[in-house]
Amino acid sequence: MVLEYSQTGQLAEITRRIIAPLQQDARIELHVETLRPVKPFPFPWGFLSFLDAFPESAHMVPPALQPLSLSGDEDFDLVILPYQVWFLAPSQPVTAFIKHPLARRLLQGKPVVTVIACRNMWMLAQEKMKGLLQACGARLLDNVVLVDPSPTLASLWTTPLWLLSGKKQPLRILPPAGVDAASIHAARRFGLALRDALRNDEERGSAPLLAGLGAVDSDPHLLFSEQAGTRSFYLWGKLLRAVGGPGEARRYPWLILYVIFLITLILTVVPVSLLVQTLTRPFRQRRFAALKQRFDQPSGSGRERMQQYEC
Repeated sequence: MVLEYSQTGQLAEITRRIIAPLQQDARIELHVETLRPVKPFPFPWGFLSFLDAFPESAHMVPPALQPLSLSGDEDFDLVILPYQVWFLAPSQPVTAFIKHPLARRLLQGKPVVTVIACRNMWMLAQEKMKGLLQACGARLLDNVVLVDPSPTLASLWTTPLWLLSGKKQPLRILPPAGVDAASIHAARRFGLALRDALRNDEERGSAPLLAGLGAVDSDPHLLFSEQAGTRSFYLWGKLLRAVGGPGEARRYPWLILYVIFLITLILTVVPVSLLVQTLTRPFRQRRFAALKQRFDQPSGSGRERMQQYEC
């Protein structure tokens, strides 16, 4: 089974590249379950609707989904779960599926491969995803992460501009937003490896299926920023949820206040934080190495099998 929800279309494109080898194999039966919120999320976003999504995202409050095509009695050998990161948490529609009453029946004991496409901060979102999967009794076998290759300070601006305008490069002075085309094209290697693993029933074991394919290359230097952002989203989200529900006008003045706070943070605290981390990096290499090893799991950043699955 493959779950599908892609707001901008980028994740859908990555998913198509990965599952193409599975669809082309007559011995593999593939079910794609497209998630459709009852109230669709817009793309491009309106400015206030974009901000209004963060309290529920940060608190992982699921939106209502349209009825699934699944009964809960299906028995899948493998589940591929692509998701976007919204406000440092799994996207609301994907969270809604995993918290759906059918999810435990579908995922209990099943091997899962998560696929993340995001700006560059995903580590704590994946920790939350691990908790959700564990609650369903699922087994996380692999994690694939594709990120925007732009510098952090550039993508802080290019990603929101893309989400609000619908254009990946609205300003020529800035790099295009999103995962680069070469990385999307090369994602096919994961599908080829999964096809071979399924042919050999390797998904029944506990070893990752995508090791040696450069599936994950975490950057633990971003962890401090993720932790600060997560706390900010959670605390402000709690306040906003107390003020009113999604779409309620009484939230909007508080959302504007949060924007002012966030922009001030980006212009002042973030650059200073990045500078401090750069200056202290030589003294924290051992800690960063341990964090990288942790967040690269389970698939790892090794590339020893790349030639075997060249696309």
